[in-house]
Amino acid sequence: MKKILSIACLSAALLLPLSGCGNTSSGENGEVIVYNWGEYLDPETLQMFEEETGIRVVYDEYETNEIMYPKVETGATEYDVLCPSDYMIQKLIDNDLLAELNFDNIPNAKANIGSQYWEQSTEFDPENKYSVPYCWGTVGILYNKTMVDGTIDSWSVLWDEKYADNILMQDSVRDAFMVSLKRNGYSMNSTDAGELETAKQDLIDQKPLVQAYVVDQVRDKMIGNEAAIGVIYSGEAIYTQRENPDLEYVIPKEGTNVWIDSWVITKNAPNKENAEKFIDFMCRPDIALKNFEYITYSTPNDAARELIEEDDIRNSPIAFPELSQYSNLETFRYLGEDADQLYNDLWKEVKSN
Repeated sequence: MKKILSIACLSAALLLPLSGCGNTSSGENGEVIVYNWGEYLDPETLQMFEEETGIRVVYDEYETNEIMYPKVETGATEYDVLCPSDYMIQKLIDNDLLAELNFDNIPNAKANIGSQYWEQSTEFDPENKYSVPYCWGTVGILYNKTMVDGTIDSWSVLWDEKYADNILMQDSVRDAFMVSLKRNGYSMNSTDAGELETAKQDLIDQKPLVQAYVVDQVRDKMIGNEAAIGVIYSGEAIYTQRENPDLEYVIPKEGTNVWIDSWVITKNAPNKENAEKFIDFMCRPDIALKNFEYITYSTPNDAARELIEEDDIRNSPIAFPELSQYSNLETFRYLGEDADQLYNDLWKEVKSN
C-alpha cells in the first residue's frame, strides 16, 4: 500500500520537511504548499505537476487528522492544500478555516469524480463548496483463513477468547469506538453517554485478548502471519492480499465506516490559484490512476477507474464494493469539542485500564 519514497524524495523529507520532490524547483510560476498524509500519493506526480506547470510544490506530511488540525488552526505554516478526512473537513468548515472552491478552475473534478462520491461528501460538506474527493474506502476485518474457524462476518469475533493474543485493533479513538459501537447496534457517531460507556467497557473487556493496538503495522503483521485477525482499512487489505493469499477481508454485518478523504484549500491560502491548479491536476484521469496504483486506496475518479487494466482490480469488491448490499454504513461526523473530549477521555480509560 504505502510505498517507500524515492531516495531523492526521502532525502528531501529528512533534510527539508517542507520541500518539493520534483526536478523543476525554480518556481517560475510560483509555488503551492501541500499538506498531506504520509506516502499518500505517487511522488512522481509531484514532479510531473512541476514540470508541466512551472509551479514549485512545497510538500509536507502528517500522520493523523488530529496532528494536522492545530497547525492549520494556528497558522504556524501557511498551507494551501490539505487532504483531511470527512469529519475533519466538517470541523475545518465549522471553524471557518477553508476557502470556497472555484470549480471553474477545477474542471477535472466535476468531469471525472463519480456522482455517488459527491453525494457522500454532502454529509460533511453539505453544498460541496469546499472539498474534492480524493480517496475513499471502508473499514473491516482482515483475517487469515488458515488461522480461524470458518468464515467471519461480525465484529464480535474480536471478542472471541479463542483468538486471544491474535487480534489487532486500530490505535485510533474513533476507529476503536466505531467497532464497539457498531457491535452493540449503536451509531458510530453516538454522543449518548450511556452508549459510549457501554462501548468503553466492551473495549476494556476486550483488551486482554488484543495482541497490539496498531496503525500501519496491522498490514505487516497480517502478511507475516503474526496475527489471525485485524481491523484494517480496505486500501491496506488490497495490498495484504497480494502479499498473502490466505488473507480475507470482510465488512461486518453490523455495519462500518465508509470514509472519504478530500482535497481542500485553506481560507488564508497564499497561493489559491495554484492550489486549484494542483487539485485539478490530481483529478486528471491518468494522474488519479498513478496515485491509485501507488497507494491502492480506492479512487472516486470514475474516469481513472476505467483506465485500470486488471479486471480483478477494476471490479474488486474490496476496492469498489457495491455499498447498497450492506446495512448500517456511516461516515464519521465532527461531533463538537465536548464530544471530542468525551471520546478522548474514555479512550484514555481504555488504554490505561
